[in-house]
Amino acid sequence: MTSPVHSGRAGEVFAAFLKLGLTAFGGPVAHLGYFRDEFVDRRKWLEEKSFADLVALCQFLPGPASSQVGIAIGLARAGYAGAIAAWAGFTLPSALALVAFAYGVSLFGGSLGSGWLHGLKVAAVAVVALAILGMARTLAPDRERASIAALAAVTALAIDSVWGQIGAIVVGAAAGMFVLKREPVPADHAGISPRTGRATAIFALATLAILLAGLPIASAVSNNTDIRLFDRFFRTGSLVFGGGHVVLPLLQAQVVPPGWVNNDVFLAGYGAAQAVPGPLFTFSAYLGAVIGGWKTAALCLVAIFLPSFLLLIGVMPFWDELRRRAAARAALRGVNAAVVGLLLAAFYNPVWTSGIVSKGDFGLAVVAFALLLLWRTPPWLVVVFCAVCAELLAAL
Repeated sequence: MTSPVHSGRAGEVFAAFLKLGLTAFGGPVAHLGYFRDEFVDRRKWLEEKSFADLVALCQFLPGPASSQVGIAIGLARAGYAGAIAAWAGFTLPSALALVAFAYGVSLFGGSLGSGWLHGLKVAAVAVVALAILGMARTLAPDRERASIAALAAVTALAIDSVWGQIGAIVVGAAAGMFVLKREPVPADHAGISPRTGRATAIFALATLAILLAGLPIASAVSNNTDIRLFDRFFRTGSLVFGGGHVVLPLLQAQVVPPGWVNNDVFLAGYGAAQAVPGPLFTFSAYLGAVIGGWKTAALCLVAIFLPSFLLLIGVMPFWDELRRRAAARAALRGVNAAVVGLLLAAFYNPVWTSGIVSKGDFGLAVVAFALLLLWRTPPWLVVVFCAVCAELLAAL
């Protein structure tokens, strides 16, 4: 593939992505719009078709699509240092904000069931409902994919653990290969240079496979909490398809049943994550801070993003060939439909069951959903609105 991207400095990449990390509100789709404006239109770091190729690649891979696009741009612009610089600039502002919020939550003790912190859980109801609506329109628009989504939701609810989510993804991939119509092979267009050779790519994929197989074994034989956490967040980062909101059920299954984080604290943090710019995967830093402070926050943050680095380095040299395989594209469409079902299951439990406990909560959630859907109100403002209203309701 030819590359329109020229070499650059990691510092330049970090500065560009730091600006976006401080200002890019609105979730993965909005982030991609910011990236296009900044790197295609303004900076001319890559062409429109090259950007489209990157977006297609990152939607094909598990992990946070917008962050992966940023990492790939940094990799193409300034090599491995550029990839790290792009990730750090885009990720650290929201991660630091959520770590600070986690320390603040610890000061409130048992007050999470009422007041403004409960309002964050109500806000999560509206945000996840909107995400389900948008994803269903795009990823499950026909009866075949809607049926896959329904089957995935039932599977996730019936098997109330991380294995339920993994099973739903596997079923979605298999159903996609056998049920969904095969799309025509995409036309050739300009790509982006991977800046990595095939030998390096194979090494990255082998490292990913070794970690996926070895970390659960190390976790099982060790009483070390750091190893157990790294294993769980690494596996989550390796399995999340469909965007940042899908991380909700996977992380909930990883940290709530063992008792590391209770549901109230979990959902309060998820609500707060809507009020900060940058990727939703920085929710992992909040959970780490709740579990063990800032060092654990850094561990969880690195663990959940590491698969994205390994996957991008491993797949970019083979992407042009892979995207031409009809079976792979059909499997991906099935997986994308399944993640709609996963999010639907999470919407019921824990989002709805924990957030809606009164008529006032339901009314507030309806208003918040209308603000998001009809009035296009920024999510961070809706979060603040829900927190204030819930505090007023608690005081009545």
